[in-house]
Amino acid sequence: MKKISLITSIALLAASSLMAKEVKVGVIMPITGAVAAYGQTAWAGIEMANKLEPTLKNGDTVKLVLVDNKGDKVETTTAATRLVTDDKVAGLIGAMITGNTQQVLQIADEKKVPMIAPAATADKLLDRAKYGARVTFMDSFQGTSFATYAAKSLNLKTAVVVVDQSTSYSIGLAKAFKKQYEKDGGKILKELKISSGDKDFKAIVSQIGSLNPSLVYMPFYHPEAALIVRQAKQIGLNTQFASGDGVSNDTFIELAGDAANGYFYTDAFDSTNPPTAKSKEFVAAYAKEKNSSDIPGFTALGADSYFLMIDAMNRCENPEDKECVNKQIKSTKNFEGVSGIINIDPKGNAVRSVVIKEIKDGKAVYKDTVNP
Repeated sequence: MKKISLITSIALLAASSLMAKEVKVGVIMPITGAVAAYGQTAWAGIEMANKLEPTLKNGDTVKLVLVDNKGDKVETTTAATRLVTDDKVAGLIGAMITGNTQQVLQIADEKKVPMIAPAATADKLLDRAKYGARVTFMDSFQGTSFATYAAKSLNLKTAVVVVDQSTSYSIGLAKAFKKQYEKDGGKILKELKISSGDKDFKAIVSQIGSLNPSLVYMPFYHPEAALIVRQAKQIGLNTQFASGDGVSNDTFIELAGDAANGYFYTDAFDSTNPPTAKSKEFVAAYAKEKNSSDIPGFTALGADSYFLMIDAMNRCENPEDKECVNKQIKSTKNFEGVSGIINIDPKGNAVRSVVIKEIKDGKAVYKDTVNP
């Protein structure tokens, strides 16, 4: 009987092994280009998460298929189409900035493929999307959280807001900040406008100097933010500067140099304050492989995009049933992620906390957490 039982067990194990298959997840990231710092840090998180959970509960292996969109809209559409049509992926992760993410969403909806965005924060991003979700906060929560912190905790009562008029990310974040800042007793002295790719900000920093605000809020991406704060430093302007998660990477600190010290920004994660058991496990694994426990927020969000996708697939009898996976993603409650506890609403938006940091001596330092 024991011999028969052993033979049966071996046969079942062999059959199970033969039945296990490869499930592909497509990843669209800016690995090169102007916003490569975002894509590279998020990809590091996705890759690490895949190493920690390489298989589904049914034994299927999860294979990541990465395509570099170079931060370009056309490249993003091409990448998403290729992943769905040629690579036959069961799900999509990406992109990073809002404009690129909208392109992925369009393809995801057309092809009916579940998609998770790690970092796109625009409030209305998912309003019409049927197959999209995200693991990061929305601009309205990010902007209002820092506005209240600036006005009440930092007691900064006058502000100049600099807006990148070429990105919906910047416009939406600025709008949320201004409304809440004034509600909390702050005064907006002026709104100044720039465009992505600008290099010379002498006129901007000169106007800031003449207005003498206690705060300059710049809700846009790190290339322009670094240039402005450096040029402000060059003319001796010591006003408090702050941004959203667009400067949440080491590249901003490298580009800004000493001018980055004292800079405030909002983020999704701080590795010195891991909020969940999953966070602690991830930080330990990351530190072991990278010899550093300093984990960028986008790395944590990249990991959470993967973990949430896998969690949804595990809740489906067939992990390649795209309708089921999409439904399960949007019914996610109290998900224990690397970046914290995440709840996904019916539209796919994440309800989660925001972290506030300050750069000191070239390092991001945890200041506070704002919960929803």
